[in-house]
Amino acid sequence: MALPEVTERTSHGSPGFFVKKQFVMLWPDGHHDHGFPHLWCAAPPGAQEQLVAADPERFFRPPYVGGRGWIGMRLDGQVDWHEVEAICEDAYRTIAPKRLLAALDASR
Repeated sequence: MALPEVTERTSHGSPGFFVKKQFVMLWPDGHHDHGFPHLWCAAPPGAQEQLVAADPERFFRPPYVGGRGWIGMRLDGQVDWHEVEAICEDAYRTIAPKRLLAALDASR
């Protein structure tokens, strides 16, 4: 919510985060075959393959949006919240318009 023009609203019964289009979805109680808390995040090209290959216990290809390169990230066990923050910002950068990226970069 700290990123420019982000809104939160319910999407498919769970919290979703939008910057015009959705970039993160939280599944606190799991979804379908994934009975653990997790996020689905938009991702830059190649990130999904890299993260799933590097740590398939934490990262996975989510249903529905995985074909578009989104990342599934487990939120049970030992969670590195700085990593979650970075992945969510990458998701934002993947979806947000250039003017909002410029505003984000200028604010830092």
